[in-house]
Amino acid sequence: MNAHKNDWNDIHIAYQVAKLGTLTAAAEALDVHHSTVLRRINALEERLGTRLFHRHARGYQPTESGIMLTQAAESTQNDFSRLLGKLAGTDNQLSGTLVLTTVNNMADILLPILAEFQALYPQIKLEYAADSRILKLEHGEAHVSIRPGKKPKDLDYVVQSLGEIPVTLYGSKDYVKRYGKIASLEQLAGHKFISTIEPYSQISFIHWLNSQVEPQQIALKVNDFNAFVPAIKAGFGAAPLSCRLAQLHPELEPLISPPAQWAIPQWLSTHVDTHRTSKVQAFTQFLKQRFSTLTNAN
Repeated sequence: MNAHKNDWNDIHIAYQVAKLGTLTAAAEALDVHHSTVLRRINALEERLGTRLFHRHARGYQPTESGIMLTQAAESTQNDFSRLLGKLAGTDNQLSGTLVLTTVNNMADILLPILAEFQALYPQIKLEYAADSRILKLEHGEAHVSIRPGKKPKDLDYVVQSLGEIPVTLYGSKDYVKRYGKIASLEQLAGHKFISTIEPYSQISFIHWLNSQVEPQQIALKVNDFNAFVPAIKAGFGAAPLSCRLAQLHPELEPLISPPAQWAIPQWLSTHVDTHRTSKVQAFTQFLKQRFSTLTNAN
């Protein structure tokens, strides 16, 4: 059976007609126009190459083929109803799997938070999906998303602000001892920096590196923000880091106070269909509470 014949919407319409006996009753139950039901039944019969209903003055009576189809549809409907009941029960339980998606340089910040959460809710199994591609909540690929930068505008997403994480330039203690700190973002003579291979012009501090730092002062370019910390420790130069991340590495020192324009907005997104489930609510409330301390880090 080809894809056109395997149209579950039309089969569901046929099931309603068989169950209720008339096009009008089926149309009312489905909240569609009478003509829509008639057109879909005729189209389904044409695709299947068989008559599903006897038409008579009292309504629509299933043929032998119609009975076979509607019995299968009824069984599927019953299975689906039982599944919905199970899912509804699961939604009200603090158990099951919860998937968090974010960009790939948040692990040092988020994984300790996830460990705290799982200690509180051991029946919730966490999956941490860090990737440059943000998973689609509307496709069920993840339950919760954390995105830096511009506010997401995805349809059917519930988007909440997690605040801003301050960012500034950091170097190793040896680097700062040798080259000193900087008085402003315009006084950069004698310093070396680490940047990215991709321009990432939408990120304020990377745009600054590309537009304000002399090319000969860029000692290293990397293709992943995760390489900034080891590159700084290796002595290549200074690089922008979130202050919270830098605090996890006491061997690093800031070169300047965090520029206000470099702060990174963080956005928490959930899908409307799962936003109010117990496990998602428990996780997002915990995350917001913990994130409030991160965004005040200096």
